[in-house]
Amino acid sequence: MKPDTHPNYRPVVFQDLSSDFAFLTRSTISTKESVKWEDGNEYPLVKVDISSHSHPFYTGKQKTLDTGGRVDKFRRRYAQK
Repeated sequence: MKPDTHPNYRPVVFQDLSSDFAFLTRSTISTKESVKWEDGNEYPLVKVDISSHSHPFYTGKQKTLDTGGRVDKFRRRYAQK
């Protein structure tokens, strides 16, 4: 393989700003911030607005829409007479 063609794949900490949850994984994303992790090492930090810890689908707080009621209401309102 050619040298210097692949990005730097390294451990990175992602921090969810809405739930104050952080996890360590590997990524090629570049960042200027860093944070000291639980193991005592310092890793690059990426701040995200939403993650699996705060997303409504994963937390079980998902809102369901009454689409059937809306369709019936529309048909009643605009039914041809």
